Amino acid sequence: MAKLIIEAGRINKDYWRDLWRYRELFYFLSWRDLLVRYRQTAIGLTWALLQPLLTMIVLTVIFGRVAKMPSNGVPYSILVFAGLLPWQFFSNSLTTSSNSLVANANLISKIYFPRLVVPFSSVLVSMVDFMVSFVILLVLLLLYRFPITWHFIVLPPLVLLAFLSALGPGLIITTLNVKYRDFRYIIPFIVQFGLYVSPVGFSSSRIPEQWRLLYSLNPAVGVIDGFRWAICGNEPFYWPGFIMSLVVIAALLVFGLRYFRQMERKFADVI
Repeated sequence: MAKLIIEAGRINKDYWRDLWRYRELFYFLSWRDLLVRYRQTAIGLTWALLQPLLTMIVLTVIFGRVAKMPSNGVPYSILVFAGLLPWQFFSNSLTTSSNSLVANANLISKIYFPRLVVPFSSVLVSMVDFMVSFVILLVLLLLYRFPITWHFIVLPPLVLLAFLSALGPGLIITTLNVKYRDFRYIIPFIVQFGLYVSPVGFSSSRIPEQWRLLYSLNPAVGVIDGFRWAICGNEPFYWPGFIMSLVVIAALLVFGLRYFRQMERKFADVI
């Protein structure tokens, strides 16, 4: 009987071509993860609507009513949701991708396929939640009769940027999580903390000018500012901070890919 031996070093050969050959796995793993997430829930995908809606209400009360943060003429609910939409995508993608390799341990240890498919498909699942949540934004714009400007045309590239901003850190953390399972406890704290230090419930223009560029080292800041400008369009776009966020996102993505590829050959043994 012929035997198939999967050697650690063999993953380097035709790896990127294998990503195309195994492209159907992106769909099947994403679809499976989506079904698992909402299986045996009474309201299914409605949770993707309730979570951002309730978070928006809380942040609107805290920052808009209690702290009385200015909104520059934009309804505070729209201001918050314009920032919450990319943040939810970023945080959900980071959470799911960081645990993706461990969650697929049985699959990884038995068959060969490019392991990059696993965290990538996890981020794709969050894209479904993002599209569902986008419905809330459209409803809010209609309720407040808020005008849709030409800025909306930049939303597709901003969605891609949000995808890449989550993929880079996700690759780093999921690789570390294979060996150090402590990260499953660290990530929820980072996501919860990041919600309040990122400009989700307030505009980043509230940050003092001398600190604003440093504040943009947070990769989520540039993405959130871009979404808020595209949806609200009520403030001048802060290009230095956006460029800084682009540099950070690119650096994390390159490092994440290199680190993931470097450690990938050991996943089946360690996991």
